[in-house]
Amino acid sequence: MGVVALCDACPPTGELSPVLSEIFLTLARQAERDVRKVLSEKLAHAEWAPPALVNVLALDEIEIARPILESSPILQDEDLLRVLIEASLEHQIAVARRPRISGRVADAVIDQAEPAVLMALTTNRTAEISVEGVRRLVEHSRRIAALRGPLTRHPLLTEALAEQMYRWVGTALRQSIAARFTVDQEALGAAVHAAVDGILRPTEAEEDTEGQGDRDEMERRLIDKLQSAGQLRAGLLIRAVREKRLSLFVHGLSALGGFAVGQVRTALTAPTPEALYYACAAVGIDRAVFPTLLVELRKLNDSLPGDQGEPVWLRGALSQGSAARAFKVLIGGEQGEHKAAV
Repeated sequence: MGVVALCDACPPTGELSPVLSEIFLTLARQAERDVRKVLSEKLAHAEWAPPALVNVLALDEIEIARPILESSPILQDEDLLRVLIEASLEHQIAVARRPRISGRVADAVIDQAEPAVLMALTTNRTAEISVEGVRRLVEHSRRIAALRGPLTRHPLLTEALAEQMYRWVGTALRQSIAARFTVDQEALGAAVHAAVDGILRPTEAEEDTEGQGDRDEMERRLIDKLQSAGQLRAGLLIRAVREKRLSLFVHGLSALGGFAVGQVRTALTAPTPEALYYACAAVGIDRAVFPTLLVELRKLNDSLPGDQGEPVWLRGALSQGSAARAFKVLIGGEQGEHKAAV
């Protein structure tokens, strides 16, 4: 604990000499995890902390890095941008939550378009977000349902953007928008309903047959039995797709990931495969397997999900926990509502 004692002995003001800074850095690199964690907490608000040491701690595992990322006055925009590029999703979320982050950092977060990180930025009321940045967040809320609630309450939301959002949010959020801004609820509501009716009115070919409903129930019961017996694995989902049993895949993914069936179906009919990738990653399906799985799923599902957006599975590995959080943020709680993007 010599490095922590050295930290306590340092004056709260003034700069450290280069020699002492180098001693701090050397000791910290050799220290055990618990020592680095305590050191991070002690240096989180220190204005005299050596920048090199602060940057090392900022890129350490997230439990060590978080106090530094959220509070350290030493970190500059360049340091935070490096974290956004090089570090994990949890590190990026900590940066987005950081008080008073600059417009430059906020723009970088919006550029990366990671759902969980965008959510953290949207709920950060002290972040310096430009008018253009808010517009882009509103545009992202078309596909990321969880952004909609915070955005309707955001102090930087303009009336024009609120009217734009009104077209794809649920009833409760429309009331929230109407309470803040002057919007023609009757005219906008009629436009929304007309669009939804035109897009979502089922044809005879789309209506479920009695046999399809029975098969879906059988697949659900099979998944329940496998899960109760501890035999439900990610490999079953891949096998289900190969055997052209889409319903079995849906119920299996729902059970393995702890997702609602409606959320999985929403991911399968989305204009981009991003949400589906996060759901698959959350249950342990390897990202190297996902492209092939996606091709087979589209054959079974009228070429859905669509091919808009970048292939997120090429961005790098993602932990199952991070993928599950990203999926839930992306899908949000409105998967049961009809939504139109007009």
